This record gives sequence, structure tokens and C-alpha cells, in this order.
Amino acid sequence: MAIEKPQTRVGIYLVLTLALSSVFYALIIGCGHLAGAQGMYVLGMMWSPSTAALLTCRITGKPYAELGFAWPRARWAWMAYWLPIVYAGVAYIVVWSAGWGRFGNPAFFSGVAKDFGWTNAPTWVLGVGSLLVFAIVGTIQGTASGLGEEIGWRGFLTPEITRAYGFTRGTLMTGVIWTSWHLPILLFADYNAGTPWWFGMSCFAVMVIGISFPFAWLRLRSGSVWPAAILHGSHNVIIQLWLTPITGKQGQITPYAIDEFGFMLALVAIAVAIVYWRKRAQLPAAA
Repeated sequence: MAIEKPQTRVGIYLVLTLALSSVFYALIIGCGHLAGAQGMYVLGMMWSPSTAALLTCRITGKPYAELGFAWPRARWAWMAYWLPIVYAGVAYIVVWSAGWGRFGNPAFFSGVAKDFGWTNAPTWVLGVGSLLVFAIVGTIQGTASGLGEEIGWRGFLTPEITRAYGFTRGTLMTGVIWTSWHLPILLFADYNAGTPWWFGMSCFAVMVIGISFPFAWLRLRSGSVWPAAILHGSHNVIIQLWLTPITGKQGQITPYAIDEFGFMLALVAIAVAIVYWRKRAQLPAAA
């Protein structure tokens, strides 16, 4: 018999997500770092929410089509792609301008020269060229891995939790759930940026809850999970592969200011959350 009550569907989904993710928590924590099994443990963890979503659909009778697999209008895909570039770019420009970090980390340029085979290229080519490669090819790869989370968090959870609690409460709850899902590897593995755990965890939580609003808004406004997956991929690539590595340390404050565990992205995420919360009236009536 089909289960229609969204609270029940959400409960089943969360239990399955925890059960599946715990396998990979144990593997990652056991080896102590995210690169374990050449990153396959993390990939398995990232696809646990989506696997749980598919199983929950099977158990509750929710049609798989409601997960939002249809491709959206181009405007939503482009908005999802550019949004992290804008908010992360603003955060890092503030960091560089304030002297909390230095643009142009020599270690980043030497690493790019070696990894890309551009050993004789000038520094500006290394910077611009790596940005283009990451922003185009890297985002495609990041979207593929991010889709593993997004079929779960936004494809399944966001519509159900919004039905149950409304956009504001539902999105806040999703942000808390999404944050909690990361905590085992943040606390017991090396998913951090070298700051005390309590500081990094606090900044990460604020950032994740804040950006949950554009994730949810795009999912509900477009009717598709793909903008969320693109946003996820773009966010991870622009911050983790380019902005953070190209920022050199400038005093003890740098690790506290940059990356997903620093205060600057957390502050910008609050502003982004307010913008999309104020746009909630544009969502379809069903949301």
C-alpha cells in the first residue's frame, strides 16, 4: 500500500540514508582520510542519499519521476552554475583585499604546472588555464558526483519536507540534516581545513544551512533536480580545486577565513540565504 504522508516518507528516507552512509563512514574513518580507496569511499558515501531515495520511493510508492529527472529550462541550469562562482568569488575577494589570505599561492602554480604538463607556461596562463579546465571539465565531473547527493537531498527530501513543513522550516531542517550527514567525516577524518573542530564545524554548518536555500529554491522553481546537481558540482570545484588552493597563507588568520570551514563563506551564505528566502513567493503553489 502506498504511503502518502510526507513525514513518514521523510522518516523512512532518513533511516535508510543513515544505514547506507554508515558503511562508508566506517571505511573512511578506518583509513583516516577522504582519499581512501582512491576516493571510492567518498563516492559511495555521496551516492548513499540517492540510493536511499530510490529505495524509499519503492517502499512508499512514490513515483520515481517525482524525483525531478527532467532537464530544466536553461535559465535555471545557468543560474545554478554561476551562483557559486559569484558568492564564493565575493568571499575570496574580500579575503584577499583584507589581507586575510594572499592571492597567488606558489605551491598551487607549481602543482598545476606539473599536473597539467604546462612546465614552461607563465604564471598567468597557469592561473587562467586551470580555472577554465576546472570550471568546465571539473564541473561536469563534480555534477556527476554531486548528483549522488542531490537525488536524495533535493530530488526526494526537499519536496517532501516542504510539503510537510513549508519552504522556510523545511529548508532549515534540510540544512541541519545535510550538515549532520557530514559530521562523522568532519570530526573523525580529515575533512577540515586545519582549524579547531568546533570552529570549522560551526562555520561549515552556517554555510551549509545558508546555501540550502538556493538549492531548495532552484529545485522547487525548476521542478528538476539537475540545477541542484550543477550547483553542487560548481560549488565544490570552484572552492575546493581553485579558490582555496590558489590562496596563500598570510598570518594565522588565513585558515579561519577561507574554505568551507572559514568564516567568510559562512557570512556570504547567510546573505545568499536571505536573497532566496525573499524570493519564496515565486515558487509554485504546490511548494
